[in-house]
Amino acid sequence: MQIELPEKRYYGIGEVARAFDVNTSLIRFWEKEFDVLQPKKNAKGNRKFTPKDIKNLQLIYHLVKERGFTLEGAKTHLREERQKTLTNFEIIQKLEKVKTELIKIKQQL
Repeated sequence: MQIELPEKRYYGIGEVARAFDVNTSLIRFWEKEFDVLQPKKNAKGNRKFTPKDIKNLQLIYHLVKERGFTLEGAKTHLREERQKTLTNFEIIQKLEKVKTELIKIKQQL
């Protein structure tokens, strides 16, 4: 899944939910379930997600929504094979970007 977010230091939960096309309640649920998600909270208690949180959310989304892992399976996978999964996920993302660019070029021909 390609996520379109502007480069910023912090993202609000609504902005994150829209980027992933999910409800804010799912983001909050994943925050409770996955300890890799540690958004900062301001004085009002509003969550502020960092780019690192977004990367972790992308990985969780990929495992749970795209690969069909259970929550426990995704947690185990992240704990035991995090670096391998992250490397594979980054390669997939780069290939998706290349594919998108190639499609744009093809359409311009």
